Amino acid sequence: MGFEDLIPAPRTGRRVRPPAPFVLDGRTALGAGPGTEGVARLLRDVLGAATGLPLPDGGADSGIVLRLDPALEREGYRLAVDNRAVRIDGGSAAGVFWGATTLRQLLGPEAFRRAPLDPGRRWEVPGVVVEDAPRFRWRGLLLDVARHFTPTDGVLRRLDQMAAHKLNVLHLHLTDDQGWRLEIGRHPALTAVGAWRPRTRFGHRASPLWEEKPHGGFYTRDDIREIVAYAAARHITVVPEIELPGHSQAAIAAYPGLGNTDAVDTASLRVWDDWGISPHVLAPTEATLRFYEEVFEEVLELFPSPFIHIGGDECPREQWRRSPAAQARIRELGLSGEDALQTWFVRHFDGWLAARGRRLVGWDEILEDGSGGPGGATALDGLTGGAVVSSWRGRAGGVAAARAGHDVVMCPEQQVYLDHRQHPGPHEPVPIGQVRTLEDVYRFEPVPPGLTEEQARHVLGAQAQVWTEVMEDQARVDYQLFPRLAAFAETVWSVLPAPGERDVADFERRMAVHYRRLDALGVAYRPPSGPLPWQRRPGVLGRPIEGAPPNV
Repeated sequence: MGFEDLIPAPRTGRRVRPPAPFVLDGRTALGAGPGTEGVARLLRDVLGAATGLPLPDGGADSGIVLRLDPALEREGYRLAVDNRAVRIDGGSAAGVFWGATTLRQLLGPEAFRRAPLDPGRRWEVPGVVVEDAPRFRWRGLLLDVARHFTPTDGVLRRLDQMAAHKLNVLHLHLTDDQGWRLEIGRHPALTAVGAWRPRTRFGHRASPLWEEKPHGGFYTRDDIREIVAYAAARHITVVPEIELPGHSQAAIAAYPGLGNTDAVDTASLRVWDDWGISPHVLAPTEATLRFYEEVFEEVLELFPSPFIHIGGDECPREQWRRSPAAQARIRELGLSGEDALQTWFVRHFDGWLAARGRRLVGWDEILEDGSGGPGGATALDGLTGGAVVSSWRGRAGGVAAARAGHDVVMCPEQQVYLDHRQHPGPHEPVPIGQVRTLEDVYRFEPVPPGLTEEQARHVLGAQAQVWTEVMEDQARVDYQLFPRLAAFAETVWSVLPAPGERDVADFERRMAVHYRRLDALGVAYRPPSGPLPWQRRPGVLGRPIEGAPPNV
């Protein structure tokens, strides 16, 4: 393997002359300079497992040598290989780790295995110099564990896949109408009741098929500690999402008093077994605020991330219109109407999190000013400067936020919702949304047109989403993510030409190599020739949308 086959593509790479490779053998040592010890432990674990070599502690002159170089960008690295040594310098431990990830790719797909395939194999690294750094600081993946639960080992597996592609933010969607997935000590019914639904619709919400058995699960506090530590060793930040004030039926089923009890019978409510947007939303009371403050107190203890996502999207207002208590609350707060209640919820937790040194992140509905669309200064003026917008309904919300001086993560449904189908053919499993091919994702550009250079600096990066309503197991999630997540990873790491000028043919050539890495990682990706027979879901209704996605 050479640097010409890397994914994501590095900034620069060149062959060393004469082209003598470095050979790993039983005498190869691994030397860790100050600040790189964690990377060395992990590299020894993964390369030792794949090669069967001991990689004992070494010095700074030969073998594999890890060092910090403050002259490099924080996540940047320099990988220099000759016949005496493999030297990885990074601007931080994260940069060294990304350089080590490149080293694994250069060793070949077998370096991603968990045991040696051939004990007598000769392991060679080509003589190269690669200098690299990411374009964006936020290179994210949202994993929806609320609709279909992913056990802890599945989350760890997903983190390994992210690390192999130099992605560094896992957005865990932990709560929704269909399940609450995080143990909260002060409110045990959130998981005792809220983590379990009686049955699950199979397919889109118009499908007549049901899986008639309970579904659920949750992460204990120790599970979360393990996930966060495993991610941190791979220089990935885990951003939790606790939805409010909508998408809250599971919480209300566990604690009926959180709902609008004077407008609907919340005592008989169960965790939702269907898809879509539930009408059950949180009551705008002081008791509800304090309940969620107690939830977030435990969230902050478990997640060191500076960013905490509160959702803030898709909140129906009908129950508030019918609730005398909600109407009285609107008058008491001097609000203009039900629309302003959602803004009130968001602003409360924006200030609450900011007072504790954290930054609120919310979907682009947090921009709304009561007119029903992404708002301007009216909505933004009430948020702290640290609030971050996840722009999902297109790019307009991100543009409005960046122009107002707020940081943005670009998550447009039309480009990077990977639950959407990837081919127009009839065999795609449970086809959802518009077609987004590998090429479409590769042509995604995180910075919207029309921003000034200063405004564009507010684009922290981008995030791919995988919503799991129609993904009943990890193989289905693999299929929807890959190979498109590899294309997304390059759009947020590499400096690429304009979308129309990108070399799709070269990317597809590199993907031919990369599929073997995915095989070694055990990824059940969509083959270029189409779904394998066991990847199809014949007869299960989806919701395909014809035509190109809107450019919004």
